[in-house]
Amino acid sequence: MKVIVTGSTGMVGKSVLQECLRSNEVEQVLAINRRSLNMIHPKLKEVLHADFLDLAPIKEEMAGYDACFHCMGVSAVGMKEAEYTRLTFDLTAHWADTLYELNPGMVFNYVSGAGTDSSEKGRAMWARVKGRTENMVLARGFQDAYAFRPGGILVEKGVQAANGSVSRFYALMRPLIYLLRNTRFVTTGPNIGKAMINTLLHPQEVKHLENIDIDKLASQPASV
Repeated sequence: MKVIVTGSTGMVGKSVLQECLRSNEVEQVLAINRRSLNMIHPKLKEVLHADFLDLAPIKEEMAGYDACFHCMGVSAVGMKEAEYTRLTFDLTAHWADTLYELNPGMVFNYVSGAGTDSSEKGRAMWARVKGRTENMVLARGFQDAYAFRPGGILVEKGVQAANGSVSRFYALMRPLIYLLRNTRFVTTGPNIGKAMINTLLHPQEVKHLENIDIDKLASQPASV
């Protein structure tokens, strides 16, 4: 399979990218980033692009793929709803629209978060916006689509969030996350990557994947 990974300079995206590069099921990975990964791998092709709200200049590069693992996201801390909506819903909608035009038969996986509000009516701004984004992705018409809702995430050594404040928060919380590693509150970066790959091999009836669903899907055998 050929997959597109977004947000691969961040914590979740890098974990997903690493699993794709390890997987025998994935033959090619297209990473689209604003800044380079500074990584060389026979499966990896990287495209650098500055404006993710205008994909027209790189549109031709995005054709012919089986899946998009959309791991891009921003923290809502200190952000007004209009700006958070632009960088979350509007940006994801532009990606979904562009990719659906090019690859309607692909699987689109969107990284959301635990506590997201599918009703779009709750009090938490970020949860409403992410809920609206999830609903849009799932209704877009792709062959299949999933909203990944990880909570606590344990990642491999050397993997960290691109946002400094988020990285520091995870560094502080890591001991607690490690203590909860075998509970439903915590998954791992590698499991998110494995589960994303397995959405193409083992289609799921449940489209909102919480930690427990992610870990269960990640444990499925890769080959069908």
